[in-house]
Amino acid sequence: MKKPTEFKQYVLLKTLKREHRSMPTNYHTIQIMSLKYSHLRRRILSALVAMPIVLAGIYWSMWGYFLLFLLVVALAMLEFYRLACLGGINPNKFLGIGGGIVTYALVFLSASGYIPGNYLYILCPMVAFIYLVELYQQGTTPFTNIAYTLLGIVYVSGPFALLHITALAKGGTYSHEIVMGILLILWANDTGAYLVGSSIGNRRLFQRISPHKSWEGTLGGAALALVVSYVIANYFSIISLWTWLGVGGIIIVAGTYGDLVESMLKRSLKIKDSGDIIPGHGGLLDRFDSFLLAVPCIVAFIKLLC
Repeated sequence: MKKPTEFKQYVLLKTLKREHRSMPTNYHTIQIMSLKYSHLRRRILSALVAMPIVLAGIYWSMWGYFLLFLLVVALAMLEFYRLACLGGINPNKFLGIGGGIVTYALVFLSASGYIPGNYLYILCPMVAFIYLVELYQQGTTPFTNIAYTLLGIVYVSGPFALLHITALAKGGTYSHEIVMGILLILWANDTGAYLVGSSIGNRRLFQRISPHKSWEGTLGGAALALVVSYVIANYFSIISLWTWLGVGGIIIVAGTYGDLVESMLKRSLKIKDSGDIIPGHGGLLDRFDSFLLAVPCIVAFIKLLC
């Protein structure tokens, strides 16, 4: 049997050992919480700076809207081709970015009535030219390079070009309401998904592609997106309440898949983020991934069913 003094020393030693064992865990938890807080703070500060600039550009005028998204298209396509190059692919980024800008501008000028619609046929020889240029390159995977060059135009520039159809739907007259409404619902969906998912997200939505995306976050984003859709319908009467709710529903589904598609792209190229142009958010592709898949579906919904 241990003496009283020995027993006290024994208890103290066991206590110190137990505290020592727990220190790394506690320290690790504190570090994780600190990183999460720092990341959230950067996201909020970036949003507070970027959102007013984007909304002001859209609200200001048709040309403000055009120039704003022209810049986004150019930078996002540059990110896309940079990702492809990091993945060992060699697309023609100059032709790709040029083709994306031409596509974006031609659809805008046609939808606004500045040029006839048949000018869009310029895109046909532009596509053929991409094939011809690759003949003079010395790469070992020419059709992979061609495919990624064209994919950059379709995947990145295409949705922004299609957005003109809704922005200029009233006989070529610009209206900021649908564009602004789409962005606000998209941001609500992303914000709700991030806040709920980072707080209580446990059930993985699509672990093979995006291990951090959860069902709880998806439902949180969906709830906030529908609430914002309802609120927007009371201020932007260019389309009906049910149409706005339909747009919200499309954003919830197609926007979520858009996020997963971009994650699939980055995973296939073994890259974590598309860029770091927006602190706390990554690159422009990370910020507009939901937009790229949602907008084509929204345009089809509005034009065919409304």
